Amino acid sequence: MHIIWHGQSFFQILVNQGKGEQITLAIDPFGEAEGVKPPSFNADILFVTHDHEDHNNKKAIRGEPFVIEGPGEYEIKEVFVRGIPSFHDDENGKSRGQNTIYTIEAEEMRLCHLGDLGQKELTPDQLEQIGDVDILMIPAGEIFTVSAKEANHIISQIEPRIVIPMHYQLPKFKTKLESVDKFLKEIGRKSLTPQPKLLIKKKDLPQETQVVLLQP
Repeated sequence: MHIIWHGQSFFQILVNQGKGEQITLAIDPFGEAEGVKPPSFNADILFVTHDHEDHNNKKAIRGEPFVIEGPGEYEIKEVFVRGIPSFHDDENGKSRGQNTIYTIEAEEMRLCHLGDLGQKELTPDQLEQIGDVDILMIPAGEIFTVSAKEANHIISQIEPRIVIPMHYQLPKFKTKLESVDKFLKEIGRKSLTPQPKLLIKKKDLPQETQVVLLQP
């Protein structure tokens, strides 16, 4: 599996399905209002966590992807998906509305993309639906989402093998967010070298939680 981050919450994930076959997933493509031209590529499945312009640029994704835009259970090309209702704020959606958490099962691994989660913690029902997570994508820029302290608590609730922070301040992006440094300090990681992408197989998963920084 290849996991590529394009900035904000936008991920491109390449899933190997044997005999040289590969399918592509796209999650939360951002729009040109960010001041950065979003990458455009063909995908088989497109996920949108919520209907804000920095997460729902479906035009950036070419081909005819199967589009998932909310809660439910799906099976597409041997990829198993669950969309779990959540809130973009800690006021039951009163300020910023709904958000969908996605779990994705492929290559015998379970991924979880939290979208723009704003809840201070996950509920028991959400945790039960999320289940055991190998790779967690969590917002780390505080503004509009969880704080660094809340993100650390949510990581402890889920206990994933790998954590990939997302949705934090990047050069040229117009949305003003906190840098990733505050998040890293909160979770006890002073500095990490960003990687261009994460290439991972089930056998390579660490036994204890590891943080991976990706560069867009």
